[in-house]
Amino acid sequence: MHCRRFLHPGLTRREMLLRCSNGFGAMAMAALGREPAFGAVIREEAEGVPSPGSSTRPPHHRAKARSVIFLYMDGGPSQVDTFDPKPRLDREHGQPIQMKTHPTQFNNVGNVLRCPWKFRRYGQSGIPVSDLFPNVGRCVDDLAIVRSMVSDFSEHTSANYFLHTGNGLQGRPSQGAWVTYGLGSECQDLPGFVVLNGGLIPPGGIDCFNSGFLPASYQGSIFRPEGVPVANIERAEPTEAGQRRKLDLLRTLDRGVLGRMGHHDGIEAAIANYELAFRMQSSVPELVAIEGESAATRALYGLDDPYPPTRIYARECLIARRLVERGVRFIELTCPAVGGDRWDQHGDLKHGHENNARAVDRPIAGLLRDLKGRGLLDSTLVIWAGEFGRTPMAQGSDGRDHNPYGFTVWLAGGGIKGGTIHGATDDYGYHAVENQVEIHDLHATMLHLLGVDHKRLTYRFSGRDMRLTDVRGELIPAILA
Repeated sequence: MHCRRFLHPGLTRREMLLRCSNGFGAMAMAALGREPAFGAVIREEAEGVPSPGSSTRPPHHRAKARSVIFLYMDGGPSQVDTFDPKPRLDREHGQPIQMKTHPTQFNNVGNVLRCPWKFRRYGQSGIPVSDLFPNVGRCVDDLAIVRSMVSDFSEHTSANYFLHTGNGLQGRPSQGAWVTYGLGSECQDLPGFVVLNGGLIPPGGIDCFNSGFLPASYQGSIFRPEGVPVANIERAEPTEAGQRRKLDLLRTLDRGVLGRMGHHDGIEAAIANYELAFRMQSSVPELVAIEGESAATRALYGLDDPYPPTRIYARECLIARRLVERGVRFIELTCPAVGGDRWDQHGDLKHGHENNARAVDRPIAGLLRDLKGRGLLDSTLVIWAGEFGRTPMAQGSDGRDHNPYGFTVWLAGGGIKGGTIHGATDDYGYHAVENQVEIHDLHATMLHLLGVDHKRLTYRFSGRDMRLTDVRGELIPAILA
């Protein structure tokens, strides 16, 4: 007589269906899964999650913008030296500041420091812009300049996480991941979220571009503007057919593991990434082949500039426009190395800010003009921002410390009212005193212009519905067209 606990149990219905999924049904599903019209719907119905391979997902309301280009100014440009002139600094230069100061990063608080550059009025709007940005100044009628930004953090790493993810802690999804999670991508041959690395990865590292608790396929893909654009993009096999056979074998093995384990984000992301990488072997070389651009276009961006960092950033901006043309949803540009410390001038403000501005001014203006000339600016939201601003008083004799209490960002393009100024800082440019704008408000407005209600774009994690704007965030209606 046998003991029943040593008998092999029969298959349960769940196990039978799971094993059958590796048969003819899996073959049919694999074929349908290549078609976004089928694959996206199946996965959304089953899991409530948009497929990384899907083309698009319906917005919550009519969108003004289809893509975002985020011009990240690493280190924190000084608002009073760029887009927020303060005559009081000239009058009180070298004197103690006549207001209470807060603890700064280094608590080396000196006297009032005037702006080393002149401000000039540009365009029909007459908005003043520093001589650091003469080319961007000529585009001022397309900009909405927000002079009343504030941040919750005064240290680079936490402030960078906050700017990129809406949270000052490591491990949350980046804004680019949220955008592609919510809307999908219109491009099947390139990632929906691309980071063009000019040479400086922000403090906080690549977690600034991570997918966090979202499916892994939504993390940012880092491209280089020069040399080999993507690591290991070259085809390992001499023929496409050979590469295809290898990829098919990998998919078969991975799906076999999925058949035994059920849904597993890491494995499903790997399968999607294998397929995308295969398509990128053809699409990426064509993307970065900017030699086919006209001489006028190349000169517009500054690819002929004698300053090497300008040429690097010019290439980033031109590739960003080409990514937008191909339907990539979110593109972030990081700054090139200029031989100093980013925009983070705790000393030698004049030399450091001039080098950083020289690297980005001409390419950014070229990008805005080129997008506008091609009819793309109306559907592309361009955001210029650092993680915080700088103090109006000196650190030492010729630097500025971190200032999260009032700084400037600007937006242009899809759905933005150009030639406008929103908010204000005090007479020193120290604190936002009118129409204060938080990082969550910036994120909420960005999502709104993309057709997404920031309160409805959620993901269930750790027992609650998470969102990019957490439990805060309001639109900035004054800058909307």
